[in-house]
Amino acid sequence: MDFAGKKILVVGAGISGFAAAKIAKKFGAEVILSDAKLEQDIKFDFSELRELGINLIFGPQTENLLDGVDMIILSPAVPVKIPIVQAALKKNIPVISEVELAFDLAKSEIFAVTGTNGKTTTTTLLGLLLETAYKKVGVGGNIGTALSEVALEVGEGGAIAAEISSYQMEATKNFRPHVSAILNITPDHLKRHGTMKIYQAMKEKIFAQETEKDFLVLNYDDELVREIKNRAHCKVFYFSRKIELDEGAFLKNNSLVIKFGGRIFDLCTIDELGIKGGHNVENALAASMVAFLAGAKAEKISEVLKSFQGVEHRIEFVREIDGVKYYNDSKATNTDSAIKALETFSGNIILIAGGDDKLTDLTDFLKLVNERVDNLILVGDAAERFKKSAIENNFDEKKILEAGYSMKKAVDLAKNISHAGQVVLLSPACASFDMYDNFEERGKDFKKIVNEISGR
Repeated sequence: MDFAGKKILVVGAGISGFAAAKIAKKFGAEVILSDAKLEQDIKFDFSELRELGINLIFGPQTENLLDGVDMIILSPAVPVKIPIVQAALKKNIPVISEVELAFDLAKSEIFAVTGTNGKTTTTTLLGLLLETAYKKVGVGGNIGTALSEVALEVGEGGAIAAEISSYQMEATKNFRPHVSAILNITPDHLKRHGTMKIYQAMKEKIFAQETEKDFLVLNYDDELVREIKNRAHCKVFYFSRKIELDEGAFLKNNSLVIKFGGRIFDLCTIDELGIKGGHNVENALAASMVAFLAGAKAEKISEVLKSFQGVEHRIEFVREIDGVKYYNDSKATNTDSAIKALETFSGNIILIAGGDDKLTDLTDFLKLVNERVDNLILVGDAAERFKKSAIENNFDEKKILEAGYSMKKAVDLAKNISHAGQVVLLSPACASFDMYDNFEERGKDFKKIVNEISGR
């Protein structure tokens, strides 16, 4: 991509926008970074960008922003449907996502993971697995580091593990991983995409440009994902924890295995797997299949699977206080992810849930709440709807407590009602934006509060 002498407008002052602006400037472009928010409302230090000579414009985004612009690079948080982007498209100004920029910059193969849940764990694990086969590995995308930044850092001869969200795929056209994986598809981000059909279409763009030289790894146990094979133009492999496959990654006699080219490669038993829970068996199978196709050896995959202990904010053990174990599952930003967390424990759960409500159906989530949760503590915007739905689904109203918009109050309530043998689980089933900037901030706050508790 030739930026020299071009005028580039980067829309969205998040992690991806920062990276895109710096990269475009590095390669000789005149760069404007625009965000609809006011500068004081954004928790970033813009001094580095100013020092680089990047023009920063905050507040209302009028069409005069487009004067002389050769290309727009979108941060993933910015929808394509906003007026400034639609105006650019009408003027035939190219609009690309930051991950498209990363693909254009990459000199090493990209191995990409998407899905409603499990992306971060799977991508993190995949990065470790790729390190057994490549000297230089980068991990980025929807995981905290801009993919374009990672692509430049890795350079040639390495490998890039990419976590890809539906948001990031909206403005892609040529993005083409060598191996991609779709873990699952359940209702999420409907405020952004409008319908499940559009949401799934964004997920499927991850393999849209793949050819017979590339690979797609799909979850056989997810009916929506299984039939995606019919639309792929590359070689497809499945993973499954429910059936033995003719080819792919699956469970055989309680062990994770890969069957490829008529051979079975043993990886580890479920008990040996470092990350626990049925959903993590799926994540491990998916990551192992992608890594195997990327050239990792089965014996090396086995070593990593046994040692990997998971990621921050995903069913993360925080502390035990007076026989009560506290877990941070702030990354559970939808009901399906919260269900997987609840399934990890047999019962005796005090659940802290709620936040920025995605308005998804609560039926399956509340069914499991009824089976395994002793008390439900609700926070944030979703509290009222969650409480009403819980009562309608026969959860005892006396066992529901409300903490308003205070994580401290929620944890204090949990501590006061808990007894030895119980689990206090933060698994919100909601986004965090009513109280925090992101789920990471929410999880860190929860952990800080828990770690400040004095035992009895």
